[in-house]
Parts: sequence; structure tokens; C-alpha cells
Amino acid sequence: MIEVYVDGASQGDPGPSGAGIYIKHPNEQIEQSIMLEEMSNHEAEFHALIHALQLCQQRFPNEILSVRSDSKLVVDSVEKQFTKNSRYQHLLRKSESLIASFPYVFIKWIPSKQNKRADQLARQAIHPKNK
Repeated sequence: MIEVYVDGASQGDPGPSGAGIYIKHPNEQIEQSIMLEEMSNHEAEFHALIHALQLCQQRFPNEILSVRSDSKLVVDSVEKQFTKNSRYQHLLRKSESLIASFPYVFIKWIPSKQNKRADQLARQAIHPKNK
């Protein structure tokens, strides 16, 4: 099983945003810091999930994933397959489509202190000089 940690960060609402992805595979670790457009923090959290799933689809298409996020909104939306907010509905549908391509995907909420590396990578995308 592959552990996938995701986090989004936004400087403002909306503001410059970034996504952080940290993947622990038995044979390797992958880190990505992705600069995003101006968006809300919640949108950045969804984009982090989508980018992570796309990366796993390319690198580990037949693996079981354990995704961890400190965004209750994203985790709850994916688990319930529903969000009231129309701004997030297309992001949820994209996430669901990617999730469906794997044999099984667990998604779990974790406290921010357990998601430090993904958070650092997301913030690094917003402030690339602070690498």
C-alpha cells in the first residue's frame, strides 16, 4: 500500500496557491511542490489531491492508495461523494474519476502536525525562494 500525503496552501482567499504531495512507496519517496493559480485554500486542497492521484495513476496505476489530508472538507466530500458548494463540485467529480481508476483508495483525515512535509511543499510552491 502506498501512503500519499497531500496539502494545499493559499496566501489570501483567493490568493497565490500551491499544492504539496509527499508519497511513501516501499521502494522510493516522491515529493512535489506545485504552483497553482489564485484560488481559495479549499480549492488548493482539492487540487493537491487531484495532482497526487494523477501522479499515482502514472507511476503506480494498480496499487492500493492510502491518502491522508488535513482538510476535513476534502476528506468529508470524498467520503460522502457530495459537496454543497458549487465551486468544489467539479473538483470532487475529477477526484472521484481518478479514484475510480485504482483498485482501492482509502482517504483519511489527519491533524496538520502529521502532514508537515506536504504542508512544507505546498508553502514552498507559493514562496519558491524559500526552498
